[in-house]
Amino acid sequence: MINQARDRDQTVRLISGRLRDGKIAAPLSRNIFLLPVAITSIGLLSGFYSLISSVNSHFELAAVMLAVAFICDGLDGRVARASHTSSQFGVEYDSLSDVVAFGVAPAGLAYMWALKPLGPWAWFVSGVYVVCAALRLARFNVQTASMDKNRFNGLPVPGAAMMIAGSVLAYSYFELDLPRVLVIIGTPLTLALAGLMVSRVPYPSFKSINFRHRAPVETVIAVLIVIAFVIAMPQLSLFLVATSYILSGPCLMLKGERLLKRVPVLRPADEHGRDRGKPSSAADMTQDQKSEGKSTQVLSKSPRIAD
Repeated sequence: MINQARDRDQTVRLISGRLRDGKIAAPLSRNIFLLPVAITSIGLLSGFYSLISSVNSHFELAAVMLAVAFICDGLDGRVARASHTSSQFGVEYDSLSDVVAFGVAPAGLAYMWALKPLGPWAWFVSGVYVVCAALRLARFNVQTASMDKNRFNGLPVPGAAMMIAGSVLAYSYFELDLPRVLVIIGTPLTLALAGLMVSRVPYPSFKSINFRHRAPVETVIAVLIVIAFVIAMPQLSLFLVATSYILSGPCLMLKGERLLKRVPVLRPADEHGRDRGKPSSAADMTQDQKSEGKSTQVLSKSPRIAD
């Protein structure tokens, strides 16, 4: 009886836990996993509320909610890595959240705020933005392991969303009332952002910045000035920061950087989701075989549960 209970406990740990160095480790606390998922959910709900605000013609509130979603998008990954709770589920959930928060919501804001006078062409232009945002996210998920960590391949989707949100806030800051100018500027801006997202223009990723290392005094002063400017004029600062980042990609190309290499993304995958174009390494196959062997061995020892 004692051995059967021990085997049953080991089986439960195998199903709900993880394999680490060939040994079964206890499952992580559910509360730790909930933290990054909760942050991602807040970003998703912020994007959805932004969409509702756009429909109700509350454009400034819609832009602010996009900024909240942007903050959540930057926090969830860092919290997951810091707490060692990164998982494939979190990656997929974050990508689906970005489609709504930085694809559908900004397109809806651009449609209701600037493009609606175009008539049938308005939904086409905003629809192109949504499709390009989804394609950009799908390409990022496929190319993550093979791309340079210091550069983004094309304009990131949150950056494009912040450009639309910053334009709305800057328009409200100067209290402008120029609907025709909005159509003239908003249409090429939306299409340009869509094109930059699916392009191969290099953009800085800032992932190599380590806040634990010492920074030069000039860098600290520049960061403090930016923070003070954001606090003093948040509406205008978001527009200026977003514009600077949008232009940073073409500026990198003017300095000599070339378009990032083309990485094929339409390769077939097997039933396990692995790339058929790349043969699995011997180490991966050995580890998979070991894991499957240990799982079979443990499960075979567990008592059979009656139907």
